[in-house]
Formats: sequence, structure tokens, C-alpha cells
Amino acid sequence: MTAVNHQFRLDARPVGMLKASDWEYTEEALPEPADGEVLVKILYISLDPAMRGWCNEGRSYIPPVGIGDVMRALAAGEVIASKHPDFAAGDHVTGLLGVQEYAVANGAALVKVDTALAPLPVYLSTLGMPGMTAYFGLLDIGKPQEGETVVVSGAAGAVGGVVGQIAKLKGARAIGIAGGAEKCRYIIEELGFDGAIDYKANNLDEDLHRECPEGIHIYFDNVGGEVLDAALVRLARHARVIICGAISQYNATGPVAGPANYLSLLVNSASMTGFVVTDYASRYGEGAQEMAQWLAAGELKSREDIAEGLELFPETLDRLFSGGNTGKLVLAVAGG
Repeated sequence: MTAVNHQFRLDARPVGMLKASDWEYTEEALPEPADGEVLVKILYISLDPAMRGWCNEGRSYIPPVGIGDVMRALAAGEVIASKHPDFAAGDHVTGLLGVQEYAVANGAALVKVDTALAPLPVYLSTLGMPGMTAYFGLLDIGKPQEGETVVVSGAAGAVGGVVGQIAKLKGARAIGIAGGAEKCRYIIEELGFDGAIDYKANNLDEDLHRECPEGIHIYFDNVGGEVLDAALVRLARHARVIICGAISQYNATGPVAGPANYLSLLVNSASMTGFVVTDYASRYGEGAQEMAQWLAAGELKSREDIAEGLELFPETLDRLFSGGNTGKLVLAVAGG
């Protein structure tokens, strides 16, 4: 067992796009667990758009990462030492373990997972936070009905791809907005969406009109900005708009661009609801059970885009904001 733990720590508050100078690559002695704790060898790190917001100072749903602290991240790994009665060496777990090779965590903050049911990266993807976000956001807030049209932005990403598939399972039409012909092909041919709109290639307003002739009944937004504005114009009566994220705004250096077309909510007696998936933490088991059944039956597909090497964390995280990933972006530590 190595005696060194390599880590990425936040070295500066980012301004605009993330830069290499915002991070410090450090090493420390391997930590030891105290009573009630476990030592986890991290195998996979989840890379999520929310991490950009966690770097900012200011009020949010979670405190910012402190300067000098190990970068916050969801991760999955193997227990190698335990002083907690519910965990033993060899168990696989997930939790907020950070961007590092090893982590000591309180057992109460970890979730034990079964790699016989699904590969470990899937527990950071469809059976993890992105899947829970799609499941509860769409079903609990959107409440799709058979025959309705569900539009999701960021449709080739970790959350958007699952949203469209669940919409189809519930009998709705799924239209995805994605960037580039390959991503549009992927969501139709591999995920089963009914239609795809390449926001980079054509006129978004015209494409939404073509794909949603009866309007949008549910809009699941991961992007914000101009895409949100275009979707608001096409709302059907009593539409539900779900605000999950706004990745187009996360690196803005000026004021966040708010919706100019919000009066469509009034005209169409529609609603717009923001949510944070941790509000549903007590129900994660419910979502995981149903999605695991869909995965086992081949009714739901999970795609992980895995990069290898902890040292590649900064440039790999940047791929989220340049559209350089398809599916759930995961970093394999030392190749996993």
C-alpha cells in the first residue's frame, strides 16, 4: 500500500473558465481512520457541472469549497480499512470523497453499493446523483402524462439522457436539444428519443416549432440562457418547466442571463420550478430500485464517458463546459 495520497486542492476562486492555476496538486501521508470511520481507495471520481458552482464564494445550497481544501466531488471506491461496524475491507462505496486517491470518511456519510448488480461507475451515473436528478425532477415535478411532449436540454449528458429515456418509458414524446450532429444521432439511435435539435447548427426557434407542433408540455432545463428562452416561447397550456441547471451561465463573468420570455408562464398558466436533488435524499432508494429494474430489463441505457488518471482532473473537468463529453463524465483514478 502506498504511503502517499495525491490530491487536487482549490488554490484560487475561478474567474470565467477554469484555469490550471486554480488548482494545486498536492500529496500527503496516507490518512488513518478513527472510530466510526473508514479508509477508502478511490477508484472513480464523478465530474459534474455543479462543481463549478462549488468553487464560487457566495450563498448557495451548499457552502463553497474553501481555498486550500481538497476539491469536493462525489466518488466511488473500495474500503481498505474500517473502524465502522457496517463496513469491511473489500466493500464498495460511494460518497463525497473528493478529488484524491484516498479518503477517510464517516461511515454514516457513505453508501454501500453492489458491483454484482452494476459496474461501479454506474453508481456515479444512472444509479447515482445524475439518475436521481432525472428521476425525481421529471417524475415528481414534471409529472409526465402519456402523449405529452417532453423537451430536455443537454440531452446527451448524464442527466438529460436519462430524462428522455424515462419520458419514453412513461409514454411521452422525448425531444432532445444537444450540440452537434453526433450527439443528436446518439440520443435518437441509441437512447430512443423521438427527435433531436442541434442548437449549434440551425434556428432553435424554428426547430422547436417543427418538433413540438402542439407545444412543450414539460421542459427540463440543464442549460439556461438562450435555450431556456427559446423553450419558453413554445410552452403549451399548463406546461411545467423544471430548472435543474444552467451550464451556459456557470462561467459568466457578468450578470447571469435571466429568462426574457418569462411572460409565457403567465399566458399559458404554466409553472417553473427549481430543485436540488439532495432534497430527495430520503427517497433515493425508491428511485434506484426502479431504475435498476429498467437497466436489468434493457429498458434504460447508461453511458459513462471515462477518462483515466487523477493528474488529468483539470482538463477533464473542462470538457463539461466545452461540450466534450457524451453521457456521464467520470475520471478513473490511476486507470481505476
